[in-house]
Amino acid sequence: MFSYRHAFHAGNHADVLKHFIQVQLHQYMNQKDTAYTYVDTHAGVGVYALDGVQASKSGEFLDGIARLWERDDLPQALADYVNVVRELNPSGKLRYYPGSPYVAEQVTRPEDRLRLFELHPSDIKHLVDNFRKLEAHKAEQGERARGRRILIDYKDGFQALKALLPPPSRRALVLIDPPYEVKLDYKHVRDALEESLERFPSGTYAVWYPVLQRMESRQFADRLKRLPAKEWLHVTLTVATPGPDGTGMHSSGMFILNPPYTLEAILRETMPYLVKVLGKDSGATFRIEHGTQVTGAGAGAASGPRAPIGNARRASPLSGGGSLRLPGQPWTDASGARPGAKGETKEEGKTEGRPARPRAGEYRPPQGKPGARSAAEPSGRPGERASAAPKRGNDADKRSARPDAAKPAATRSNTARPNAAGPGTGPRGPKRNGSGRP
Repeated sequence: MFSYRHAFHAGNHADVLKHFIQVQLHQYMNQKDTAYTYVDTHAGVGVYALDGVQASKSGEFLDGIARLWERDDLPQALADYVNVVRELNPSGKLRYYPGSPYVAEQVTRPEDRLRLFELHPSDIKHLVDNFRKLEAHKAEQGERARGRRILIDYKDGFQALKALLPPPSRRALVLIDPPYEVKLDYKHVRDALEESLERFPSGTYAVWYPVLQRMESRQFADRLKRLPAKEWLHVTLTVATPGPDGTGMHSSGMFILNPPYTLEAILRETMPYLVKVLGKDSGATFRIEHGTQVTGAGAGAASGPRAPIGNARRASPLSGGGSLRLPGQPWTDASGARPGAKGETKEEGKTEGRPARPRAGEYRPPQGKPGARSAAEPSGRPGERASAAPKRGNDADKRSARPDAAKPAATRSNTARPNAAGPGTGPRGPKRNGSGRP
């Protein structure tokens, strides 16, 4: 269960995507004076040595942060992120890489609070030790200790998140970044988000995940789109074409619930640059999706059927707007009604006030006993003599033998027309021939 060690992957292309977006989320949260709480459910060790044994063995940072380190044409969002990395490397040589806890510590303000959780028995020790050294270093520089600003707990981050929401200031940024070494991690993420949105629906929740061939990974983003958040933003970065065996991580994604309204424009400016610099072959690409959920009084009966949860507007850089439906849901327009459907109810395929008509070329057998005429079936077709109809005579008993006569007028066929003589004269009788006889 604890076989995953992030030190082998520190500073790779997935970390670049995750941490440059994290910096943008913090900077947006810093624009308001009110303090906020940052929650990291899987904090790791905080700082990673790129010249250590583990990082040197994999060398993944060489295709990630190392490709941005010497660039002088970085977009502003990437420049802000690289500057955070430079704070750990004042000599100018890339030796250390910050994890998400250290990124948060550098970008947040003194009044903001950090709540860090780690369940790996070895990583939690390194995390505590690294922040102790950080505080000691700042004390040598003359900075005052910030009290209980940073709290580190040896707990399951999924479970610990419940007790922190809603935060006292009613502002929070939550980063969920499990190792996904077991399939249940995908379910745990979704369950934690669903409960968190119920407790604190206005919080900002950022989820990183690997884009792999396994079913749980391919369906993960679609499951998150169904969560009851007002808005979501989804971005993926692919640096190479996956191999035929499907092994290796060539793509990763960030899914943000209740994202800043400025983030999508930043991603559209930054992601093409990342593909250009980090891409390894022609399969390098990115994808951006943005969706909103219609909730509240505007989705009530007065405005028509409620729009389906997850009905999304695609935000592809190469295509215009579109519609994204969940499997099995009918397509609806902006008002919630199906275009061209008259009297159609919420249940697809049924109409109000009349039975559904058979399609062209479709045979639909009559209901009831074989050979019996339905009470709602017309007594005959125009221009055609009904052989089974009773003969009309002077006896009232014979007239009552007609199937329609014993039924109330409201239950007769809706094809019956009122007499041309005017209302109140009863239904029109059988069509007469030229001699005037029935």
